[in-house]
Amino acid sequence: MAETTSFLIAGEWLGIATLVCAGLVILGFIFQWGIRFRLIGVTGFLGVLSAGLIALSLVPFTRTVIPGALRFSRVYDSGATQVVIGLPPKPITESELSATLQQAASDLYSLGRLGGGDNQLTIRARTILHPEPGISQPLYLGQIQRSLSQRHDPNMKITLDQENLARLPQSAA
Repeated sequence: MAETTSFLIAGEWLGIATLVCAGLVILGFIFQWGIRFRLIGVTGFLGVLSAGLIALSLVPFTRTVIPGALRFSRVYDSGATQVVIGLPPKPITESELSATLQQAASDLYSLGRLGGGDNQLTIRARTILHPEPGISQPLYLGQIQRSLSQRHDPNMKITLDQENLARLPQSAA
């Protein structure tokens, strides 16, 4: 992967710079330079940066892409078990909604979420309809439930609201 190798190369160069600064610190103490304590700080900072970049090179950055998924925005996130995503108020097929919910389940999964009693993350998809000027009506289209403890949950449960899907505006074509 290009990203991980870039982090590794940058980490190596910062590691070399850290060693050069460490050499300057030793020279600073030998020759009693007034800047020697600042060099200690610079060396420590470079060491932290190089260690961080090398650590980033060890973890692959992968993002699962579900074909057919629509763009969505996160409307509400409790940081625990409840998330609401927003979709545009346009005609959406069942397969697009299902793919979008699976994409959201993949994107929003995190081991850092606080689990409730059932240890399930529930992601609900909604859109906003405007039946009359000045009136907005949220319309929930479906939800997906996935495990908070497994990265690749084979038992995700998708529920689509057929009645609300039918209420979406039809294309003008």
